[in-house]
Amino acid sequence: MPVSFLSQAQREHDGRYPGPPSPPDLIRYFHLDEADQALIAQKRGEHNRLGFAVQLGTVRYLGTLLEDPLAVPLVVLQTLAKQLHI
Repeated sequence: MPVSFLSQAQREHDGRYPGPPSPPDLIRYFHLDEADQALIAQKRGEHNRLGFAVQLGTVRYLGTLLEDPLAVPLVVLQTLAKQLHI
């Protein structure tokens, strides 16, 4: 995707968390409703369900997928794992 129109600061944060999301952002972007839960439940293995949930919340929060799928703030993992009973 072209990013030449972005400033240097925007390019540095594209596809990355700028820091841990705030509690209101966790509620807004990382809450899994019934439809989300049903979609996630179709994935095999807890690691796949958690990974899918992370990407789903990340797209909502950042508007893009992660550049490094392992660079997720711990609070995001904890919030989603709790909802998925993992």
